[in-house]
Amino acid sequence: MIYLDNAATTCMCQEAVQSMEPFLTEKFENPSAVYRRSSDIKLDIYDARLEIANLINSRPEEIFFTSGGSEADNWALQTAAFMAMENGNTNPSIITTKIEHHAILNTCKFLERMGCEITYLNVDRYGMVDPEEVRSSIKENTVLVSVMTANNEIGTIEPVKEIAAICHEKGVLFHTDAVQAVGHIKIDVKDMDPDLLSCSAHKLYGPKGIGFLFIKSGIKFGAFIHGGGQERDRRAGTENVPAIMGFKEAAKFARKTLDERFENETRLRNYMIDRILGEISDTHLNGAPCIEENKRLPGNVNITFNNVSAESLLINLDMEDIMASAGSACSAGAVEPSHVLMAIGLDEGSVRSTIRFSLGKDNTREDIDKTVFALKLICESIRKNGK
Repeated sequence: MIYLDNAATTCMCQEAVQSMEPFLTEKFENPSAVYRRSSDIKLDIYDARLEIANLINSRPEEIFFTSGGSEADNWALQTAAFMAMENGNTNPSIITTKIEHHAILNTCKFLERMGCEITYLNVDRYGMVDPEEVRSSIKENTVLVSVMTANNEIGTIEPVKEIAAICHEKGVLFHTDAVQAVGHIKIDVKDMDPDLLSCSAHKLYGPKGIGFLFIKSGIKFGAFIHGGGQERDRRAGTENVPAIMGFKEAAKFARKTLDERFENETRLRNYMIDRILGEISDTHLNGAPCIEENKRLPGNVNITFNNVSAESLLINLDMEDIMASAGSACSAGAVEPSHVLMAIGLDEGSVRSTIRFSLGKDNTREDIDKTVFALKLICESIRKNGK
């Protein structure tokens, strides 16, 4: 098996798997109970929050656990909009981009129905947002700008530090969906300076069903899920303790191995791109060029194979036990072509001929050689025989 779909989800590191088991069996008590064993679990949660905060150089009290990146994105956008409405801004403006994850875009559609004004910024052919377009789009009623740190389909890394500075100059909150970035590139919230940042554990070798919203200290930001007093009255619900413990170990693993993984995945990424573009005709790389340092995620390879159906290509690769995708896992099976690829200027035919490979910690040069060999045969067969 060759797994090249790490942007969809990663396998859990062994440290994360092992850390969860005691909290499923021996240490199962509710952290909010009054007895000592529950107090001990509450301390375990604090230790996890501290380790996870270290991953992005934040304070532990700025980390609020969620069920994942989608909830964190919803929390950021909906709460910013509804708090503005409560304060008399009847049509709050939110600015985002045309290439965001559906957790952002579909939340924006919902907020439009609630009376919000949404601006969707264009990107260039590499998927890059122009910070000056962000500046010129901010209006008196703008309450939040949301720009992803790195794109999940084409791997482009956005100039979020510059955009955050513009937002703060204008007195507007800045949120970034960093789900694809945290644990894969260096994220330092003190340097980047977002007000809000979303993360999901299963993208960085942790369990599914757990993530966080970073809320910068001093930001007045309300609750999204109401009920009990968990997460300092900002996110109700009994804590998913086993997942939090798994997240802790995944964060520790990601932080300690970041430099090594970044170097290895970047090297394999460039090798794979060079081989595909050099050995398979009518192919095109989507996203930022690899020669532009720190503009592309280390493991992202997004290629258009002209005159080859992505669906047929994926089916044939799967028959060879090679797993990749045609875009975001959250939109797999969708009839509509990728909004990200359309936004960077690809026509519908090219979009439907595009495959995303996303490399991870366990991939090797041999994986790449076997995949390229299979791709060459499959593309030749499809172009010649139509299947």
